[in-house]
Amino acid sequence: MNKFAEYLNKYAAGKSVCILGFGREGRSTYVRLAQYCSVSRIAVADLNPVDRAKNELPDSVELICGADYQKRLDEFDIVFKSPGIVLEVPPEQHKCDITCETQIFFSVYRKQIIGITGTKGKSTTTSLIFHVLDKAGLDCRIAGNIGIPVFDIADSMNDDTIVVCELSCHQLEYMSVSPAKAVFLNLYEEHLDHYGTLEKYYAAKKNIYLYQQAGDVLWCDPEIKPDDIAAEIRTVSGSDERADVFVTGGVVRDSGGGEYAIPTDRVKLLGVHNHYNIAVAWDVCRSLVSREQFTEALCSFDPLAHRLEFVGISRDIRWYDDSISTACATAVEALKSVPQPATIIVGGMDRGIDYRPLVDFLSGFEVSVICMEASGKRVFGMTQTPDFSRPERVHYVPHLADAVQLAAEITPAGMSCVMSPAAASYGIFKNFEERGDAFKALVAGLE
Repeated sequence: MNKFAEYLNKYAAGKSVCILGFGREGRSTYVRLAQYCSVSRIAVADLNPVDRAKNELPDSVELICGADYQKRLDEFDIVFKSPGIVLEVPPEQHKCDITCETQIFFSVYRKQIIGITGTKGKSTTTSLIFHVLDKAGLDCRIAGNIGIPVFDIADSMNDDTIVVCELSCHQLEYMSVSPAKAVFLNLYEEHLDHYGTLEKYYAAKKNIYLYQQAGDVLWCDPEIKPDDIAAEIRTVSGSDERADVFVTGGVVRDSGGGEYAIPTDRVKLLGVHNHYNIAVAWDVCRSLVSREQFTEALCSFDPLAHRLEFVGISRDIRWYDDSISTACATAVEALKSVPQPATIIVGGMDRGIDYRPLVDFLSGFEVSVICMEASGKRVFGMTQTPDFSRPERVHYVPHLADAVQLAAEITPAGMSCVMSPAAASYGIFKNFEERGDAFKALVAGLE
């Protein structure tokens, strides 16, 4: 039995356990509990029905499903909460111990973990760091919000395995252990429908460094302004030369006089905002790999889907899918990054973020703007004023299909159209991936 199994068994043995949420992580939790622990009682609680036969759950596993699925949590000693579940009652008001996979896994392996969070760029940065370490031949794993539950990699862990772990605000919200190496990329208005304020959203994110110890390292944007912590802090900026690490003209520089020239003619990551992600990856990896190994891996790294992804050329227009965009800053960066931008498609679920920065930018950036859905309607209204330069170039259509059709009609041949919504997809699509796939299909249909 490895040290993870020993820790999990010691924690849960003889206890009554409820798995709250039975998606990918909930199923992963059940497998490890069944494998390593002799619990006194086990249940699965989910808003949606759980198919016992499909999930190979024995009769001994109690199913608690439906609208009242959170009403019985205090019947149990331990509740493993999945990241997508929003607690109806704060954890401190429960009698049970509410925990999660990430808390348990980090308690065992925190010294071997590079944890990455931030509003934007965390998937790209996580994947890039893992790609660099993997190509260099290091024993490493990737897990977390990237789509791989940490319990899924537990059996393959060795004492020298490095785990590169993407962490969402929901995974971090109730954490009380932080990784030895933490990356906090940036902080923008996001998930305000859940947290209400930027301060509460930040309070969830900051758990990535709040419990770090002496000898640990935190890489962060200078604007993060961490609380007084024991870890070494290395600030990273895409522009501020006062930071410990900064990028200017495609060259990563650090306060110690070191430089790394990004091979901009060879990398596949578009945009100067990705230079920041590369700078973070370089500083995190440079003590583990050589300059040559980093460069070779960087140039072979393929951008993730729906992140300024080149879809193709249709009707002599270059189309880019940036469905991951849910903030003003990412839409702005998309326009700055794609070649010869002529049209941008924005809009989606309206979560109440401030669109003034995007509207101000669009006023001075000569492109056609196609607004859609609820937030797009708000953006459109904000542009129809004398203060906005040429408001006639801004259009409103109800849905994505209408937006793609209009973009095909008004985007000049040889120019680019980018869908960078600056809004969430929920309520319209299942997630940003489904929105991006729908966009690609609509573009393909133009032919």
